[in-house]
Amino acid sequence: MHSGGATYYAFVTWSFPGLKPAVVPPSEGQPYAAVLLALYPDGPETRLVLTKRPMTMPTHAGHLAFPGGRPDPGDRGPIDTALREAHEEMGIDPAQVDILGFLEPIHTVEFELFVVPVVGRLPAGPVFTPSEREVDKVLLPTVASLSDGEQWRYEAWSGRKIWFFDIDGDVLWGATATMVRRLLGLD
Repeated sequence: MHSGGATYYAFVTWSFPGLKPAVVPPSEGQPYAAVLLALYPDGPETRLVLTKRPMTMPTHAGHLAFPGGRPDPGDRGPIDTALREAHEEMGIDPAQVDILGFLEPIHTVEFELFVVPVVGRLPAGPVFTPSEREVDKVLLPTVASLSDGEQWRYEAWSGRKIWFFDIDGDVLWGATATMVRRLLGLD
């Protein structure tokens, strides 16, 4: 949690099966990106923040994703990168994010980098101000709906299972779907 000039990371008690207390860093010099899996309470439900990327994006156009990206020179690690990117893309105030932990990094074939998933909790009733350049739509599925294994389907691509989940007329798949499944203990 950011406070004044210093940075503090508060770990709260929300628990998910795939959560790890410490980040597994990529190898020295290995390119990485970081994403924020932002969760927040909504009455009795817990919601997960996803974005749909605009068709104008140079990569992953139209895909559902978590806010995130590659580090800037001033970032001190994956937490800083994920919080900065979430602020730039969704207007999420880094001071409002309680870091819960991390998921195992995911290797992406397309860009030969590791994606470090940072999991954080937002306060109830967050207000988002999505960047028109980077966000076409905000999706807020419940953790309960995403946990329903019957709603997931997969296809075999080159011998690998690729998972799919329909959300409000859009399809969650690829690395983002893998992160969701890991968070919820479905993989």
